[in-house]
Amino acid sequence: MEQRPPSVPKLAWVEEDEGGPGAAPGQETEEVVPFHPPQEDAAVERTQEQQSSRGRFRRTAQLVCDFIKSVRQEEARAMGAGLRAHSEVLKYETSAALLDLLVENGASKPEQVPAMVRYIHQWLLANDSAEHRLDKTLLNLTKAHPDDAVMTLLRVAPSCDRAAWTMWKTIMGSSRTAELAQLVLLDVLGNWPEHSTCTSDGDKTGVFALAATVVMWKILQVRCVPRIMKVYFPRLFVHLLFQVFFSTLDMPEEVDTFWKGCQEEHGLATSPNRFAVRTLKSLLCQRQYKDVVVAMERRGVWNTLLCDDTRHYAVGLLAREMRHARLELCSSIALHLLQLLSREEPRWDLAALAFIVEVLECLDYSECADSVVEVSSRYLQSECRERRRLALRALLELIHNPSMADKMWRLTESLMDLLWDNDAEIAGMTLVALSFIFWRKYSLMSSPIVLQLAEALLPLFDHDNSQVQLLSIKLFRDMMEVLEEREKPLERLVHQSLLPLFFHCHDESQHVAEASRETLLCAARFLKRRDIKKLVKEEKLWKFSKCLLAEDTSRAAEQLRRALRYLESPQEPLREAAIRFMGVAGQHLRGNMEELLMIYSALEDRANDVSLAVGSLAIQSLCILRSAEWAPVSRFQRLQNQLRRMWKARPRLSCLRRLSCWSSVEM
Repeated sequence: MEQRPPSVPKLAWVEEDEGGPGAAPGQETEEVVPFHPPQEDAAVERTQEQQSSRGRFRRTAQLVCDFIKSVRQEEARAMGAGLRAHSEVLKYETSAALLDLLVENGASKPEQVPAMVRYIHQWLLANDSAEHRLDKTLLNLTKAHPDDAVMTLLRVAPSCDRAAWTMWKTIMGSSRTAELAQLVLLDVLGNWPEHSTCTSDGDKTGVFALAATVVMWKILQVRCVPRIMKVYFPRLFVHLLFQVFFSTLDMPEEVDTFWKGCQEEHGLATSPNRFAVRTLKSLLCQRQYKDVVVAMERRGVWNTLLCDDTRHYAVGLLAREMRHARLELCSSIALHLLQLLSREEPRWDLAALAFIVEVLECLDYSECADSVVEVSSRYLQSECRERRRLALRALLELIHNPSMADKMWRLTESLMDLLWDNDAEIAGMTLVALSFIFWRKYSLMSSPIVLQLAEALLPLFDHDNSQVQLLSIKLFRDMMEVLEEREKPLERLVHQSLLPLFFHCHDESQHVAEASRETLLCAARFLKRRDIKKLVKEEKLWKFSKCLLAEDTSRAAEQLRRALRYLESPQEPLREAAIRFMGVAGQHLRGNMEELLMIYSALEDRANDVSLAVGSLAIQSLCILRSAEWAPVSRFQRLQNQLRRMWKARPRLSCLRRLSCWSSVEM
């Protein structure tokens, strides 16, 4: 190619140099005029030169218009499938020069960009040896219109053929366009099965997320991965990870057809979900996570990731392995996941929660605490038990920092609702969270919340899980110790706690038994029951039943019904304690046949207990009660009962006596 003369405008030079096969019909090549120093008639010559330049520009502009027109005609003939590889337009070197010229001089419009990108792709297919001829043009188009350029390239070559790969290397290898293109690719990756957007030419055809994955896979195979992929590693990791899930669950027919084309193009013998896993592994290896990839392979976690029922466990294991390797990247991924979960409830939220929980310890709470509490509060009310469990685990990670109580305080009622959950792990974690909140915010708790919490704790004393029992008993004791003077309405619930606490003083779990004795002692102080306090301190619990029932005979029937369930306890010591309580209650219920028959029936059922000791004790108690039923009540016993009733009515009688004295003075 000849050198461009300095006096000839660039447009005219291109027209002259490449005017042969690519020139418009009927046009002749402009003769190059040598440069001469100005003479006397310089003004006239300058005017002629300006007119000549304008003429050359108009002719070149017409040539460009003819070129664009021919490109559009070729596209129309191909029925929207792009230019044909054997098109005459593609064989002209002039056509590439004209396209370069058009872009460089800013003559292109946004709606023309998709056509130009399609043309570049087809031109590269037709000209094997000139793959870098249009690099500058492609970069200019991509920088000016990244959405149009990237989306068009994904549409025209979704399987990333040879020409498309040349274009991707050019785009991702330039600092001018790499980040712009990466952002568009991330948007496509994040939408399954396809990303829908309208380019400037009005094309609304969807672009498969899997097509962007193929591009990422190809880029990750090169030795020097673009730096921008490291910058956007957290987002790229998240999109690839969850594309594994999508391609496992949902595979539309058109995506399946597209994937078969990709397999033929690249010789792939794998399914889309396994290809996504393969791409994810490549990404991890590029970020020096090869040890993580190997460890996951050794434990079979990659296969677990492909199963719908176990994928959140696999993600948790992956997060744990990555946390051991490099904390800073895990932190970035977790923050990105929290941002996504704060905006929506996606289909992959369970796996996202599993990842976040495993890496929370390496996060800066000042950056993420609000998001963690917000996300957890939403999932605490989920119908999915696993989501509730992970939300609780996230909250428990926060309680190591005392300042988190201010943020978790508003979750108190939601947490109390979880105390009724049948899952022991959920109930236990809920109790830990409530204990944390109570100790730091009890001064702000209103009476209704205090009573609601105490009432929810009482049934947990009899929970099947000893850890839940222990946590609930300790929290109840803490409430009595802290709120003893302030919450008088709590007195009714403390009364109700005496019987279950007494029974669990006989618990087979030493920790539960000790906690029950300490809490029973605290309850005695709260109620100002010196008699019970003395019995507990002196470890004379065998007198507790008589002491409890002697306080108010009218409550004996109520206490009896509450004690019946302990006859069914799997623990032998608790069944024995319940039988002894029945014997004492029966003595206080003489004459009340309905309650006595209830006691007889319960004891008869226990006579055949699997434990000989329990069965023998039940038979013995039954015989004693029945013999006492027919025994006449002695005069002394009647007098004793009458004096007991008068003593209990003493405050009322003394009050009446004062009123009588006052009336006498008045008269």
